[in-house]
Amino acid sequence: MQFMRNWFLAVRPWSFSMTAISVTIGTLWAAEAGISWLLYAMALVGMVALHGATNLINDYYDVKNAVDVPDAPTVQYRPHPLAYKELDLRSVLAVSLILYAIGCGLGLYLAITQGWPILAIGVIGALVSFCYTAKPVALKYRALGEFAVFLVWGPLAVLGSYYVQTQAFSLPLFFVSIPFGILVALVLLANNIRDTAYDNQQGIVTLPVAFGQPAGRLLYVSLVALAFLAVIVMSLTGILSLWSLLVLLALVIAVPLCRMVYQNIPADADAQTARLDVAFGVLLIASLIMDRIFP
Repeated sequence: MQFMRNWFLAVRPWSFSMTAISVTIGTLWAAEAGISWLLYAMALVGMVALHGATNLINDYYDVKNAVDVPDAPTVQYRPHPLAYKELDLRSVLAVSLILYAIGCGLGLYLAITQGWPILAIGVIGALVSFCYTAKPVALKYRALGEFAVFLVWGPLAVLGSYYVQTQAFSLPLFFVSIPFGILVALVLLANNIRDTAYDNQQGIVTLPVAFGQPAGRLLYVSLVALAFLAVIVMSLTGILSLWSLLVLLALVIAVPLCRMVYQNIPADADAQTARLDVAFGVLLIASLIMDRIFP
């Protein structure tokens, strides 16, 4: 039982909700042309496999690079079997590579059957995923982590899922992918704001380390506001329907969270940001469904 618990905590399946939301938004955007639920399932399984591989390989390199150690802030906040040596690093690397193989295999099949642009999207996503903490690139350590997360869970996942269904890209959907991608990136920013002192001590350059924690707090609040404002603008300009204003219900989470982050960031700010992402994403999905039912 402990063995299974350790692997569950290492893979972090609760984070897969963000991947499911990105893939579902892209798929629902194709509803007018018709949706293949089999292709949706394949895209979703492939993306979830890559997400699981990402979680494992990132923790693997954070532990190997002596960033995630027992007294690190991240380890104090969440259970971390790798940092406590409850999982063998070689096994973690092996399982990560297996998940990469599953995700890339499904992606290759979709590229062959639905169009080669999927291969380009998949390669970019896999490289960003692997190089997130792997040296010498280590995007997270060079203040590029937030952009990497935004790119993968925003435009790449959303547009890629749409292409799987339609063999085409959509400029309006690119704009729609931006707010959710921003909010997913803020999970990392919240983590980095909390860990500013520790990251600076470790020689890790994150946005709060590079520009200061106050600037990081201001950026966080500004980007949350931008995500909601973007949906309002898109609903008024016709990119989204007025149903999309349902996402404003997530302000009941966003407003107190922004107040906390700006004043005194809580230890679980990243987890609270993830809850905001899920609420925002589910409401956006609901608005797309409602627009189909009641156009």
